[in-house]
Amino acid sequence: MSAEDFDAYTRGKTLYYGAGGQAYGVERYLEGRRVVWSFLDGHCKDGTWYEEAGQICFVYEDRPDDPQCWTFRQGPGGLIAQFENDPTATELYEAQDIGEEMLCYGPDIGV
Repeated sequence: MSAEDFDAYTRGKTLYYGAGGQAYGVERYLEGRRVVWSFLDGHCKDGTWYEEAGQICFVYEDRPDDPQCWTFRQGPGGLIAQFENDPTATELYEAQDIGEEMLCYGPDIGV
C-alpha cells in the first residue's frame, strides 16, 4: 500500500489492531501524518509516519531514533500489517470491534 493509499484509508480514523485473536493496540490517525498509539493500557504515544522504500514507518516520541516500519495491504476485513523490522513477527490485522475504547491518561504526576 502506497503512502497515498494508506493516508486516504486511515486519515481521521481510529483503528484497532489484533494479533492471534487477541487485542494488540489502537492508533488514531490525524492530519499531517500524525498518529497517537496505545497498547490499550491508557498510555498513549504521539508520533508521525512517513513512507520509505514502500514501507510505512512510524516514529514515536519515546523512541525518536527507532522507526517502526511496516508494510500494509488491504484484506477482506480491513488492513493487514507486517512488521518489517522483524519479518518473522506476527501480522497484525484491523479488528472490526474489540469492545475497547482508546483511552489516554494524563501524565503521571508525583511528588
